Amino acid sequence: MGRMRIVSMLAILGCCAFFLQNAVGQKQTREERREAAANRSVQGLVTGPDDQPVSGAIVQLKDKRTLQVRSFITQGDGMFHFSGLKNDNDYEVSVKFGEMTAPSRTLSIFDNRKEAIMNFKLEKK
Repeated sequence: MGRMRIVSMLAILGCCAFFLQNAVGQKQTREERREAAANRSVQGLVTGPDDQPVSGAIVQLKDKRTLQVRSFITQGDGMFHFSGLKNDNDYEVSVKFGEMTAPSRTLSIFDNRKEAIMNFKLEKK
């Protein structure tokens, strides 16, 4: 009788370990999927009418699904960068510097680049 109890307990513990291992594996898979869904980025250069990099330009990234807006102010090199973008969302990128703007551009869900590059040339309104 004692042996049967021990065997039964070991079988139960083995089943618990098996299910626990599968649950941990599924959690990692969900986390990996969540990370993969937000692994895009967009970067680029903002130049003025004279083709020189613009420091202090405001680059805005608008999530077209949630309408959340993120901003970046370019430094001396005129570069901007947004990361952690979702693959299944469209984004609108716009640039402004004083009286100058550049036409907005869209990073589409159909654009499958992980690192999209969008350069902007500012023009007077």
